[in-house]
Amino acid sequence: MTQASVQASVANRLETLERDEEGFLLDAGDWNSELVDLLAAETGLPLTEERRAIIHYIRDYYETNQSVPEARVVLKHMQQHWGRDKATRRYLYQLFPRGYGQQACKIAGMRKPRKLMLDV
Repeated sequence: MTQASVQASVANRLETLERDEEGFLLDAGDWNSELVDLLAAETGLPLTEERRAIIHYIRDYYETNQSVPEARVVLKHMQQHWGRDKATRRYLYQLFPRGYGQQACKIAGMRKPRKLMLDV
């Protein structure tokens, strides 16, 4: 199977998933790592290593806690792994310019955040 046919297969799967009007998955259990690039492409966001790290942190946190981490929790994680210089809201917004909840959570396969605290 070629890379193009694999991507077409994943794209077809994305179309079959239940999503809301903004493209957020309705069931976080439907997400898998093959969807990351497609969901990121929908948001117009190229994935860097740091963006991928945040997305995987969201998924890991969700698997452990059955909830999405608020931005302040993500900032603490960033400080532990990348240092104080990168553990800022400004840097998080550089990574996800439309907002942590609107981009990072969407790409990580979370439901649309109900609380704006995710972006505080």
